[in-house]
Amino acid sequence: MKKIILFAATLFALSACQESLEQRALRTLQDYSDKNCPMMLSEQITMDSCAFELSTHTLHYYYTLSGEMDNDSTMDSEAMRQMLVDALKNETSTRIYKEAGYSFQYTYHSQSKRGQVLFDATMTKEDYQ
Repeated sequence: MKKIILFAATLFALSACQESLEQRALRTLQDYSDKNCPMMLSEQITMDSCAFELSTHTLHYYYTLSGEMDNDSTMDSEAMRQMLVDALKNETSTRIYKEAGYSFQYTYHSQSKRGQVLFDATMTKEDYQ
C-alpha cells in the first residue's frame, strides 16, 4: 500500500512540474527579454524586447533601427522578409515552436521617429517550412 501511495505521489509531483508549451514560451521569452534586452545587435540594430502572444501563438520580437537603417524609404521589405524567413528556417533554438506551428513576428521601429514602425512581418508555418 505504501508503494502505491508513493508511486501516486511521485506521478502527481512530476505532472505538476511540467509546463505547457505556451507556458514555456511565455517564461522563456520573458526571461530572455528581462536578462538581455535592450541588446545591441549591430551599430544600427537594437533588440528591444521579445514576448509571446498567447492568443495567436506568436513569438514577437521588437527592434529599433538607427543611423542609415532608420529610414523607411531605403527599406527593401521583400528582401528583409526573405532574410528573416531564411534565418528562421535555419534557427535551431526555435525548433520546438516551429514544430508546433507557432508564428514569428518581427517589428522594427525608428529611433529618430518614436513610435513609427519601419517594418513589420509575421512568418507563419507556411513561410518557414
